[in-house]
Amino acid sequence: MSAIKCRMLRAINLSILILRALMSNASSIRKHIDYYSRFSPSPLSMKQFLDFGSGENACEKTSFTFLRQELPVRLANIMKEINLLPDNLLKTPSVRLVQSWYMQSLQDIIEFREKDADDEKVTYDFTDAVIKIRNRHNDVIPTMAQGVVEYKETYGTDPVVSQNVQYFLDRFYMSRISIRMLLNQHTLLFGGKVRVNPAHPKQIGSIDPHCRVTEVVRDAYENARNLCDRYYMNSPELVLEEFNVKDHGKPVTVVYVPSHLYHMVFELFKNAMRATMELYGDAMDHPPVHAQVALGTEDLTVKVSDRGGGVPLRKIERLFTYTYSTAPPPSMDGQRSPLAGYGYGLPISRLYARYFQGDLKLYSLEGYGTDAVIYIRALSTESIERLPVYNKSAWKHYQTMQEADDWCVPSKEPKDMTTFRSF
Repeated sequence: MSAIKCRMLRAINLSILILRALMSNASSIRKHIDYYSRFSPSPLSMKQFLDFGSGENACEKTSFTFLRQELPVRLANIMKEINLLPDNLLKTPSVRLVQSWYMQSLQDIIEFREKDADDEKVTYDFTDAVIKIRNRHNDVIPTMAQGVVEYKETYGTDPVVSQNVQYFLDRFYMSRISIRMLLNQHTLLFGGKVRVNPAHPKQIGSIDPHCRVTEVVRDAYENARNLCDRYYMNSPELVLEEFNVKDHGKPVTVVYVPSHLYHMVFELFKNAMRATMELYGDAMDHPPVHAQVALGTEDLTVKVSDRGGGVPLRKIERLFTYTYSTAPPPSMDGQRSPLAGYGYGLPISRLYARYFQGDLKLYSLEGYGTDAVIYIRALSTESIERLPVYNKSAWKHYQTMQEADDWCVPSKEPKDMTTFRSF
């Protein structure tokens, strides 16, 4: 049994105890969820994150005051939406576990609602609570994904449920990214006596004002290559090019979260390497993986290209669903390629790109290879959080049944052409 599954089983048992404790206070928690979900989240720009965390502007009291209002709003908005999922999905142990985490975290933050922001012990205890919340939610992605698997194995699925689950998970995981961004900024800036990260002294919390894009790309490639070498005993080389339109001859830098960029590029390199190695088998020579970094006046673009055979057009959108993977099933001994996706690598990467108004797109040439392109806003003022909000429009999405297609569905030609009506 995997370490993650063991942790999940222990966590599920613990969640039963937590849920019992929370249910005694359920009506109060529901009132808080109803109250805070009436407010819309307040999206921040990369520049605002940067300005707030820089030098004398970094104020723990201000961060405390903002987070104790903003975190309940973001938590309550997505918690409202969870309840719109099918009842049988909500009853799965994994989804119940996730709900218990969110309920407990909301309660933890609300406890500071009336406390004095000028009291140093209060702000210290708040930072401690924020760290516990961040750690509590570490396994949200695989746990929620396991809940969807449990539901599908028991009840199967249909187009309406699949569409609603995809819509929800995009919003749920985006909400999680945004909440962790707030938690990480607070804990990195105020979670210790030393406010400068020794490993990354120039970063403002998790943000690097001068993120060297090619360094992140090389780092992601090397780590993906190590995995590839361990499994396939070989790996494609990297051909990396850099184009700086804004400042010719200078390295490409951008205000960004290096861990977000790394996550996206690492996922693309893993996919490119697996496709290449499995297409060329035991051949000694493999075509390299190409990466291009280009900085323009509006966009920073990172393209990863492989010659791994590509995928048909009809499968492109499937690659961004949470229940689809091109990876082969595990072998008889239960082993699986460490480069294989488990159904949420690409969709989560696309959410990271979209979080600050960018995007991630795939362009494939079936029989040849695939280009994966990450778009990032070059200006920090344009890099603004993209946040889901619970409102009537979101509610209607879950209530609307799938309507008949208003385009002709391709079908086999009728055997008797004379049956066509004349016009």
